[in-house]
Amino acid sequence: MHLIEIEGLSKHFGDIEAVRGISFTVDRGEVVGFLGPNGAGKSTTMKMLAGFLTPSAGRASICGHDVVEDGLAARRRLGYLPEGAPAYPDMTAASFLAFIAQIRGFRGAEARAAVDRAVDRVDLGSVLEQPIDTLSKGFKRRVGLAQALLHDPEVLILDEPTDGLDPNQKHQVRQLIGSMAATKAIIISTHILEEVDAVCTRAMVIANGRVLVDGTPAALEARSPYHHAVYVRAEGKLPASVQDELGALPGVKRVEAAGRADDQGVYVLPQNGADIGPLVRGLLAARGVGVAELRVERGRLDGVFRDITMAA
Repeated sequence: MHLIEIEGLSKHFGDIEAVRGISFTVDRGEVVGFLGPNGAGKSTTMKMLAGFLTPSAGRASICGHDVVEDGLAARRRLGYLPEGAPAYPDMTAASFLAFIAQIRGFRGAEARAAVDRAVDRVDLGSVLEQPIDTLSKGFKRRVGLAQALLHDPEVLILDEPTDGLDPNQKHQVRQLIGSMAATKAIIISTHILEEVDAVCTRAMVIANGRVLVDGTPAALEARSPYHHAVYVRAEGKLPASVQDELGALPGVKRVEAAGRADDQGVYVLPQNGADIGPLVRGLLAARGVGVAELRVERGRLDGVFRDITMAA
């Protein structure tokens, strides 16, 4: 059984078709990055899956429970961090999480233990007695993440989970997601492409309410013209004659400057992702070029994302 199953899901707001017949599944152990420009339909899809919006057509289920026909059972197995992480601003973080524990059916010592586990997971101990309204954006986000994790659900839907966090906090949240991934099905909506590389096993690109690409981060990187490109920075200026020879190597598409005034390096771009590293190294050695830096690129997700979404 798929932990998340979506089939032909659509949502209309009057004449606006926000989501157009989306279908996909997510299994235990998968972390799916849900990518798309603003207005692509990401949040609307997640809200339908979480039971906050009723689909105009199609169906969605969580752990085998239809989110419309059996919504309560579906939501019992779901942890949801919505966009903006809304909470009661006059409550302290501790009282809000205790309230959530009670809603989830925990009582007494069991409730306290559930809250303590969630607090430890997201490192909230220093602000527990502060009103939520007084917290920074990052701590508010962590309160929202704690409530989503509190009942240890099998399915997590996280809308921009690291929004507002500093680099250290982002790293902690990504480590947390990675530590939970084996036992859960997780969907992360994000516009931070490095997040896809850091924590996701799959990446789905959505635009105009449709899924355009669904594959591994590595498969997306392979679509980049910089996949297997070789960056070369010589000790001194790379002779133009050597650049010409690099461009003439078998499997090389072109040579281009790095593009920054403070960077004298060049990129040697392959044809169709060919492995040109050994040829580039061999030519530089044969011409006696001193190399200060040489690396092989994996590909640029930002460029792939732009190409996919702008062509939609």
